[in-house]
Amino acid sequence: MSFVKEFIAESVEILKQLDLTAIEAVAQCLATVRQAGGRVFVLGVGGSAASASHFVNDLRKLTAIEAYTPTDNVSELTARINDEGWAGCFAEWLKGSRLRKNDLVFVLSVGGGDQKLNVSPNLVAALAYAREQGSSIAGIVGRTGGYTAEVANACVIIPPLFADRITPHTEAMHSVVGHLLVSHPKLKANTAKWESMAKPTCAGGCLCQG
Repeated sequence: MSFVKEFIAESVEILKQLDLTAIEAVAQCLATVRQAGGRVFVLGVGGSAASASHFVNDLRKLTAIEAYTPTDNVSELTARINDEGWAGCFAEWLKGSRLRKNDLVFVLSVGGGDQKLNVSPNLVAALAYAREQGSSIAGIVGRTGGYTAEVANACVIIPPLFADRITPHTEAMHSVVGHLLVSHPKLKANTAKWESMAKPTCAGGCLCQG
């Protein structure tokens, strides 16, 4: 059980050191985009692509923000990779989505993209295109945040406290911070299913049956 306890203790420590001001800034960025009638395009690679799909679902259903991710459409994504290359696939998808000034590009990543190291070059190219269009940029990333943190209007950097497990902790916090955001009073528009079904609590604090 020692590893289980260690991993959970690490997660707790990371949560304690999250930059709350940065999270508030990302929430405000999302709220501003919704108010302007903009859309959110969530980009992620690998495990972060799955997190992007989850986040898009919650943005659409719980915050009433129009949101999309390129990795939800494997046919278009692989066609663009085949025809336009890995590095340009996200940028070209954003062009096809007619990215506008009042839209937001939201990155979920461990490294945030690094052009010099040629890591996640598709994120770098997509963010460069977003900047050309004057779109907002936000993200939840790990380590130093890479290119995402460099150019974002608001960005949460998951503290890289445990060098041997930066990736699992960062990707886990994508979900934690993502759920925080869609639950934030500035953003929450609808109640999740189970919360909407919850019965009133009794005097003892339990969910009573009658």
